[in-house]
This record gives sequence, structure tokens and C-alpha cells, in this order.
Amino acid sequence: MKPHELRSMSREELEEHARELRQELFNLRFRGTTQQLDNPLRLRTARKDLARTLTVLRELDLGLESGTGEGTRNG
Repeated sequence: MKPHELRSMSREELEEHARELRQELFNLRFRGTTQQLDNPLRLRTARKDLARTLTVLRELDLGLESGTGEGTRNG
């Protein structure tokens, strides 16, 4: 998911999304250890999606503005 899509979600939706991603990561790691992982790159994307989700949740906690974050420079 893109960061701007995550920022448009409510806190409850973000927390639910993070729970789902944690469960998916657990399942992917489990399948990886048993050599049944179809797409190993899905593990990486799930980790990054979880990090993005947790970052947006942290921004909400800190009360930061939800700008795009890309290409914005002061000066």
C-alpha cells in the first residue's frame, strides 16, 4: 500500500491492517522455514508494508501533519 492510501485510513483501520500484516508475516515466515514459500519476495513487501503502516500510526500519535512526504523541501 502506498503511504497516501494509508494516511487516508482511520486509526482503527490502520491498527487492523497492522494486525493482518503481522499475521501474514508470521505465516510467511512459517512457510519459509518449511520450504513451502511460493513467492519469497512477498516476505519483503509484507515487512515494508507493516513498517509503512506503523510509521503512519506513529505520525498520528505525534500529531504530525499528513503531507505527501515526497518532493517537499523547504528552501
